[in-house]
Amino acid sequence: MNNNVAGASSSQGLVNQVREQDAPTTWEFFNPLTEIQIHSGGNLPHWQQKAVWYFITFRLADALPQNVVLEIKQQRELWKKNHDLNNLTPYDLAEYYKLFSERYETLLAAEGGACVLRDPENQKIVSDALRFFEHQRYELDELIIMPNHVHVLVNPMPGFRLDDILHSWKSFTANQINRRLGNTGQLWQHESYDHIVRNERALNAIRKYIRENPNK
Repeated sequence: MNNNVAGASSSQGLVNQVREQDAPTTWEFFNPLTEIQIHSGGNLPHWQQKAVWYFITFRLADALPQNVVLEIKQQRELWKKNHDLNNLTPYDLAEYYKLFSERYETLLAAEGGACVLRDPENQKIVSDALRFFEHQRYELDELIIMPNHVHVLVNPMPGFRLDDILHSWKSFTANQINRRLGNTGQLWQHESYDHIVRNERALNAIRKYIRENPNK
């Protein structure tokens, strides 16, 4: 586990690694023996359990061209029609993320849109919002703010829901950044990509992915 103090800001992104004094004492991963809540969002299924770590990606609304967004949405709808969202297997979920999440990440790496998060002041607004309720509503590990999207490892604390946490982050930062830029309208894409960290090996792979994201 890399718990060194680190922070780097550039045109590529803002990285915040977990500080040693903030490192969680235990890790909770996906447990196939406990209850799984499956929520069918507007475009994709979301698996949720209590006391687990999630890898979250959320992007700016203009990060991807609308024709590409429409194409991915149509392909997802076809996939959903051929699967029972209330009885998804681990294999189904792995297939879903291979077909859609990996492609999504590749497209985001192209840095489409206005990329307002390249501005250090806007980066700071997002970083401060992510950290504001740390240790009160959730725990954080690695996170990175890229020019048009954000990756974060988060574990909601008892009594706090992941979707409420995400809504709070997006709503506050959208208001602040739009006010600063003199803009109105939608800043973030409504839905986010999220999946439960399945084990320690996956956790370390995600950490490595987040740290190396600017190099992509």
